[in-house]
Parts: sequence; C-alpha cells; structure tokens
Amino acid sequence: MNEEILSNVKATRVKRAAALSRKKERVAQGRFVVEGPQAVRELLAHRPELADVVYATTGYESWQDEIDELSYDGGVPLERVTDAVLAAMCETVHPQGVVAVARTWETPLETAFSGAKLVAVMHEVRDPGNAGAVLRAADAAGADAVVFAGESIDPFHPKVVRSTTGSLFHLPVAVAASLDEVIEAAQAAGVTPLAADVRGGDLLEARAEGVLAAPVAWVFGNEARGLTEQDRELIGRAVKLPIYGAAESLNLATAASVLLYETAFAQRA
Repeated sequence: MNEEILSNVKATRVKRAAALSRKKERVAQGRFVVEGPQAVRELLAHRPELADVVYATTGYESWQDEIDELSYDGGVPLERVTDAVLAAMCETVHPQGVVAVARTWETPLETAFSGAKLVAVMHEVRDPGNAGAVLRAADAAGADAVVFAGESIDPFHPKVVRSTTGSLFHLPVAVAASLDEVIEAAQAAGVTPLAADVRGGDLLEARAEGVLAAPVAWVFGNEARGLTEQDRELIGRAVKLPIYGAAESLNLATAASVLLYETAFAQRA
C-alpha cells in the first residue's frame, strides 16, 4: 500500500479515472470504475486479476480492513486519497469511500452459452438501473451467463456497475452486436431461446410442458416497446407472465426476476 495520501484532484490518474464515466473513454482505456465497498469487495474477492488499483479514503470505515486485506491478497495496489479526490473520480454525489479502476473484458458468446442451462439476454435495454437489476437477478437465480444484445446499454456504465452490487463479477457477461448472433449461439449450444413478451403463450403452459426444465435463454426487450414482431419470429417462442390483479404490467426487472426464478425452480425440481 502506498502510504502517501493522494490529494491533488488535478492529478493525471484522477482525471483518467473520472473520464471513465464516458463510454468513449472506457473503450479507449479498456477500463471502468467500480464504486462502493460492496462492489469493490466482490471485484477483489472474485476477479482480482481485473483490478488495476483501489483508491480509498483515510477515514476508518467498517469495510476498510477487509478491503485492505483483499487488495493485499490479490496483489492489487491500494492508495489512500482525500474525500475530494474520491469525489472527483465518482459520478455519485456522496461516494462511499472507495473506488477501484478495473479492466473491461469480453466473454465470447460461445463461451457464455457453452454448457449453460439458464441465460438472461437483454436486447435493446437502455436503462442502467434495469440492466443492473436484471443482471443481479440472474446471478441470484443461478444463471450461467448474461448477454447484452443490440443497442443495449454498456454493462460497464457506472450506474449499471453500481446497480449490480457486485454481481457483475460473479458470472460471464457477453456483448453481442445483434440478436441474430445471440439466437444462433444459443441454438448451437442446445439452449432454447424464449421471448418474454405480453403477446406470448401462458407461462404455466410452458412450465407444464417441461420447457422451463430444459436449457433456456430468456430474451428481455426494450423497456418501452418490448420486442418487435421480427424479434419474436427470430426467437421462435414467446411466453408471457400472467397478471392476476389489476396492474397493467410489471416493470422489466421485476418480470425478469420472476421468469428467471421460475426457470431456476423448474430446473431444480
């Protein structure tokens, strides 16, 4: 650990970290920022090889000893910084005292689907909170991978990273330029794609047929417009989550959580 306290908000490494809030810089540097003790802890515990450096404030916090130890065990440099420097690196108004700069990575689609039983695919999902919540739900449901397809938000966007609360580092995450290549990779691996769509067949029927017990890739569409007719034709089968009350619909993250867990239950029955 570097014993010097970094206090210059105009230092080059501070500016480079701050610039990672922009996708252009994330692509250019091949890096992204991980904010908060929970996310940094999961990075260091599960993917320490990705971490370049950890920046932590000097005030003692309950998480500090653990972060220090994980950094040391993982061979990750740890630097103490002032509150002002940390604030300059972060998007959040009230940073939680620690950030890390980590390397982005690419998981090939073939790897994401190889041997998979449950995969979550987000197609044209733009909201970072939704994207992070779906990824977190997929992790909790024991999914084997998550895929961001088409014009979906960048999985390394700071708000996506924060909303996953560390789940980003628990499972393979792939990015695909088009839904076509995702469906092709799924089918090649023996994984059945299912469209989550209000115009689809009933979930209970699919469950009774044993569809959910087999390897499945759920495809979730854009928050506002869902999946297009062309998307549904490409996927092959659409399934809807029944609404028993008076609610018009469920938001993307809630619906995805239910469908992923329904599949996880069926596969473990």
